[in-house]
Amino acid sequence: MNQSLKKTISKQYPNVSIVLASKYLESKEAFLPFIEAGQTDFGENRAEVIEEKQAWLKDYDVTWHYIGTLQTKKVKKIINDIDFLHALDRLKLAKEIEKRREGVLPCYIQVNISEESQKHGLAPDAVAAFMASIADFEHIKVIGLMGMARDNASEAVIRKQFQTLRHLRDALQKKYPDIQGLSMGMSQDYLIALEEGATVLRLGRIMLTEGYHGT
Repeated sequence: MNQSLKKTISKQYPNVSIVLASKYLESKEAFLPFIEAGQTDFGENRAEVIEEKQAWLKDYDVTWHYIGTLQTKKVKKIINDIDFLHALDRLKLAKEIEKRREGVLPCYIQVNISEESQKHGLAPDAVAAFMASIADFEHIKVIGLMGMARDNASEAVIRKQFQTLRHLRDALQKKYPDIQGLSMGMSQDYLIALEEGATVLRLGRIMLTEGYHGT
């Protein structure tokens, strides 16, 4: 585990959480060094494997974040087994969660801040209306926004996109004070995300090996 990176982030940004992308961990033995080092937040983006991974770790105190696109037809399968959802992006999905979830699920609304057609998420100017449409749902609690910056873009472009998410969060807070979080920043752009106010980083292979600086 990249302990030096985690320690640096924790020291400079003590209120920022790191969610480790578990798609790189394909066995119980792969998880254990991270758990032993104090990593408890894991993010999975595949509904078909999360149950197996949870079974591996049933004896450990682990928090599960679902960080991938969630198909409506797979909500029933996993929705009561996750602790956070980072990809609430449409009303149909929200309604299915409201129907299937047994307790309150903390969620981040996914926003397409890069405006790329291949990426999921609401357009920034559609978020307020979406939030109003689900504000009375009993089983969904929106706690923040999630966004992914454009791949291989310049620092200026990435920074502007993260700023868009932060400004949108700040505007929504005036009506919905529970919207505090900013789930943004991955291996290639986490430093910019931290500077722009990220509260949750979703990191992958950069966390696996000391000194690794890939994605």
